[in-house]
Amino acid sequence: MKPILVSGIQPTGKLHLGNYLGALKNFVELQNSGKYECYFFVADLHSLTEDYNPKEKQKQVLNVALDFLAAGIDPKKSVVFIQSHIPAHSEFTWILNTITPFGDLGRMTQFKNKFQVIFEYFEKKHKKEEREYSDQISNDLAENLLGKTNNVGLFDYPVLMAADILLYDAAFVPIGDDQLQHLELTRTLARKFNTMFGETLIEPKPLLTNVPRLMSLYDPTKKMSKSQPEGCIFIDDSPATIREKIKRAMTDSHKTIAYDPKNRPGLSNLVLIYSAMSGVAIDKVIEQSADKTYSEFKEELAKIVIKSLAPFQAKKKKLSVDMKRVSSALASGNKIANSVASKKLMEIKKKIGLV
Repeated sequence: MKPILVSGIQPTGKLHLGNYLGALKNFVELQNSGKYECYFFVADLHSLTEDYNPKEKQKQVLNVALDFLAAGIDPKKSVVFIQSHIPAHSEFTWILNTITPFGDLGRMTQFKNKFQVIFEYFEKKHKKEEREYSDQISNDLAENLLGKTNNVGLFDYPVLMAADILLYDAAFVPIGDDQLQHLELTRTLARKFNTMFGETLIEPKPLLTNVPRLMSLYDPTKKMSKSQPEGCIFIDDSPATIREKIKRAMTDSHKTIAYDPKNRPGLSNLVLIYSAMSGVAIDKVIEQSADKTYSEFKEELAKIVIKSLAPFQAKKKKLSVDMKRVSSALASGNKIANSVASKKLMEIKKKIGLV
């Protein structure tokens, strides 16, 4: 039997080049390698931790499913499903919650980074006012956490992520190094469960991918993010939009094409995109572009991005008028995933005495 591989993408808006290179393109390569039994899902439960429009949520879910298929994920080779359609994910998350130390979640780097600004703000505020502020900080923080964008789900989502993985006996999870801490929690919870109740869960290993870290076109000190759409190249962008965004991308006052992320981040980001989308090594890109001006280089880069995305965009357009095919693929994937996850959940419940 082939080892199982599991990964998902949140439906929180349009995907950009970073998502395409780091997830979609990589998923297809892993699927076509023939080495793994692949499960790819739309992580709609995870996406609820961010602000969303309920009327738009289903459209976002279907859009990511379209992206999967248009990128080349084949329902005949991989199981493609929607997370929320598999009840075992939510039920197993609660079971894992009961053995997850609170402190382990509090140490998650991404969570601490997100809330550090809040802590610092209120500490400074109350220190300045020279009064006993520790209880007030807690109250202010609790009030802030009541906001939709600051919720318990943001704190607890690594446990849901663990459930997503462990339910399918995944041996591997394709991730970037920024997710290693979360996967290590998954491995820790699997070990803890096995120690408490007997061998049941597989400890998954990371399948580290060489994902290019693309930065914002307009602020190359920040990662390309859909929360700053002006600095993103979305995979659905029209050729005209792509040309305009690249034309306006930040560079520097030098005149030569070079790759120096520390001292020339804007230009280096464009060189990285060129390399990632063309498959040409960075040093070769520099060599080929030695005589080009910035405007000429940007024009060439735009052509490469447009050409690279054209097959994906054409296939997605074709699929979008044949949604029965998409729905059929999801229904089939949901059925398989539900069967596998339900069976595993029953095994888990028997081990802990619920059945």
